[in-house]
Amino acid sequence: MRGIEVLFLAAVGAMAQPALPPGYVGSEACQACHQDIYDAFQKSPHNAPAADKKYGFTGAACESCHGPAQKHTDSPSAETISNPGKLPAAAADKVCLTCHLNQHTQVGRLESSHMKDQVSCTSCHKVHANGGHDLVLRKASAINNQCASCHLNVWAQFQRPNHHKLPEGAMSCVDCHNPHGTIRPAMTQSFAASEPGCFNCHGDKRGPFTFEHAAVKFEGCGACHEPHGSANPRMLTRQEVRLVCLECHANLPNPVSTNSALGVVPPSFHDLRSPRFQNCTVCHQKIHGSYVDRNLLR
Repeated sequence: MRGIEVLFLAAVGAMAQPALPPGYVGSEACQACHQDIYDAFQKSPHNAPAADKKYGFTGAACESCHGPAQKHTDSPSAETISNPGKLPAAAADKVCLTCHLNQHTQVGRLESSHMKDQVSCTSCHKVHANGGHDLVLRKASAINNQCASCHLNVWAQFQRPNHHKLPEGAMSCVDCHNPHGTIRPAMTQSFAASEPGCFNCHGDKRGPFTFEHAAVKFEGCGACHEPHGSANPRMLTRQEVRLVCLECHANLPNPVSTNSALGVVPPSFHDLRSPRFQNCTVCHQKIHGSYVDRNLLR
């Protein structure tokens, strides 16, 4: 009598499960050989397709990424199952976009350098690593190590004396860059209209100012600063402030009067041979923009 009850409950459970598409066998079949991966996957965010009917993979979370496994169960070989981690970037991305299409993480994917350079989703997101807990890295140090594994030249810039505090783990690459892509150069975050990323921390430089510094308005922070790191104080592009300024303000005549000389070549007013004129920011203190003075003096 007990055996009949067990068979009856099993039959009811089978009827309650929705029918899988042809070629699909369900995740229970995967468990027979991949017990450790199966157990860890139950705690992974990627197990959602097994419980949410909107994805159409109820009971077949494994096959939502690896494809139908009927042939693999009949002939357990690596050639009979799809592995997104070994697929070309375009094919792997197509698998991920089955669920992640039109999400905020994919806003600029088509414009991103990662896509153009054939960097697939699985290059950064390890689905089964550590039971799926490393699927999305959260700690700044882990994110920076991930990015540095490819961007070695950029990571070397952070080793300079003056740099953003990435090596110290105080911030991460994604504080300024969107790894999934944006329409902006270098996939920078869209925190502000004129210079995305920087103003998220340096809000006092945001403006809008009544009297703007043209370099900040049209070229952005990178006109004067090295964004990752520099051997110069304040991460400047040149070792002295005046040399940064002279890249734009050298030998400029006075546009108002031809009787006065406000250039930088003697006998002009700004005689750079004199130490009093060799540090521009002593007088021009509001170099990012001013509310009250068109010469950015205050």
